[in-house]
Amino acid sequence: MFPFIRLFKDVFLARRQPRLQSLTEMHVSQHICWPHDLDIFLELNNGRALTLYDLGRIAMAQRAGLVDVLRQKRWGLTMAGSHVRFRRRIHGFERFEVRSRAVCWDDKFVYIEQSMWKRNGECASHVLYRAAVTDAEGIVTPVRVLAALAQDVASPPMPDWIAQWTQADAARPWPPMQD
Repeated sequence: MFPFIRLFKDVFLARRQPRLQSLTEMHVSQHICWPHDLDIFLELNNGRALTLYDLGRIAMAQRAGLVDVLRQKRWGLTMAGSHVRFRRRIHGFERFEVRSRAVCWDDKFVYIEQSMWKRNGECASHVLYRAAVTDAEGIVTPVRVLAALAQDVASPPMPDWIAQWTQADAARPWPPMQD
């Protein structure tokens, strides 16, 4: 089940934090790995980790003013791709933080990176998302989204590792082959 109580808590806290002046500013949220987040190896379940990343993105969007714009314009927010690395385990009752920020954007997508950091300073996981804002007509360009946020900002340069991921993903067959 989606952690709605955590979502409400994180959005409540985000509303009380200073507004992000740019999508590229870092949002940091604090979390605890609860027993219902664990897998059979008593560590944070990989699916739940992605759900906790959802909470970080939603709180980041709240602080950037995007949630209000989405409601006002009746736009949606969707994930169009992701690439994740898991490197360290997070165990039950362990505290950690999620760091979220937009890195850059192109003509369709915003590229968001998020990471989970343990209290000892180790990065437990890192994910790159390709996100899109949508309306009844399809994808809303990042330029239109930024205009709705009263920001006229060019994208920072796309890092090579993100550009290479987008190229590799474009070469991936779709729909997948069925044997």
